[in-house]
Amino acid sequence: MQTTKMSVTDTLGLGFMTFAFFLGAGNLIFPPFAGMLAGENMSFAMLGFLITAVGMPLIGLIAVAKANGKVMALLPAFAATALAIAIYIIIGPAFAAPRTALVAFEIGARPFISNPDTLMMLGGKEFSIAQLIFTLVFFSIVMFLSLFPGKLLDSVGKILTPVLILLLVGLACSVIIIPGAEVNTPVGEYINNPLTKGIIEGYNTMDTLASLMFGMLIIDLLRKKGVNDLADQTKYLVRAAFIAAGGLGFVYVSLFYLGASAGDFAIGAENGGQILTNYVTHHFGGIGSLMLSTVVTLACLTTAIGLVTACSEFFNELMPSLSYKLLVVVLSMICATVANVGLTQLISISIPVLMTIYPVAIALVLVTFLTERFARPEFSHRLVLSVALFFGIFDGLKTAGMDMSFLDFLPLHAEGMAWLLPTALTAIVCLFLPKKMDNKAVV
Repeated sequence: MQTTKMSVTDTLGLGFMTFAFFLGAGNLIFPPFAGMLAGENMSFAMLGFLITAVGMPLIGLIAVAKANGKVMALLPAFAATALAIAIYIIIGPAFAAPRTALVAFEIGARPFISNPDTLMMLGGKEFSIAQLIFTLVFFSIVMFLSLFPGKLLDSVGKILTPVLILLLVGLACSVIIIPGAEVNTPVGEYINNPLTKGIIEGYNTMDTLASLMFGMLIIDLLRKKGVNDLADQTKYLVRAAFIAAGGLGFVYVSLFYLGASAGDFAIGAENGGQILTNYVTHHFGGIGSLMLSTVVTLACLTTAIGLVTACSEFFNELMPSLSYKLLVVVLSMICATVANVGLTQLISISIPVLMTIYPVAIALVLVTFLTERFARPEFSHRLVLSVALFFGIFDGLKTAGMDMSFLDFLPLHAEGMAWLLPTALTAIVCLFLPKKMDNKAVV
């Protein structure tokens, strides 16, 4: 079978597209707020954040490339399907995709609307008229661009993303050039546990979950571009992963520093979006606010396109009777509906879910790299992921407010990472299992 070789320009476009898919709502609002709270401990908090918000997505994409898109092949069919459905729902219509529209509205549209909080009654509930109209328009655009996935590389990677990158570079340069305020003392969990707190904050970007799905989407896009050789698919996906990771790292470091040195701009701020808005409005006035609005809207739009496309592709393969185009329309409508729940409520609901599912995703990436070293790869995959899920459930319940004090003896339980040591030890034990075992119980 003939295979197409991608030019340097096409490879860069693929990398820019991957970067744009990841750079969405959480990527812009969480780092400034974390930097403000971490204060003098910003370096440790930022390192933790970079581990789960840059390092893990990078490794996740490489794992997908290494497994040729089949990272769940060694799990039981029902377990693999259930895990995939859970991840796609989380990064799609339940949390991540609707959040992109909400952040775009809060930062990109609200400052320019005279009465953004005017309410209307609909179905017995109150809705912001401006937010409702914005989310409907936002997901209409997402729906239109997602209906033609073969053109994603051209429309997103080569057109929208370069504009986004230029605007982000301008913002980052201003953070470096313009003197900031003195860095404050850390508060809350950033006082004693800045590294682990930063790691947990990195969960909120959902990028490790997205990397498993975006990797498969990119491989599919490469096939549509005529790149059929598996080695070439792996090579181009890995290159795109490093381009995306470099861009994300650059953005996060500058935004962390912006938050830590925000000074008066951070007074009374409840999220990183408000810090960003105050900073840009003060230093650049109306033009700056317009640029920030463009950055945020483009970032959220490109991410939403990637999420809706990935989810539609997945559910189309799972249920072929439902056409891809029908799924795009339905998922876009669901996202627009969920988006009107509200940003604060959406984030508060998503955190316990992420605390439960993130350990499984990280464990999946880990065992993918260890597959060739396992004497019993199928058994090892199932055991390690089962342990990660078991303890992840307790971390999720703890975050939701339930009493999990009976697990206080576990290392890192207080920090919300009780899953880490048991999962790592299980993976190590699996490395030493013999090829044949008397007890062939299947997990």
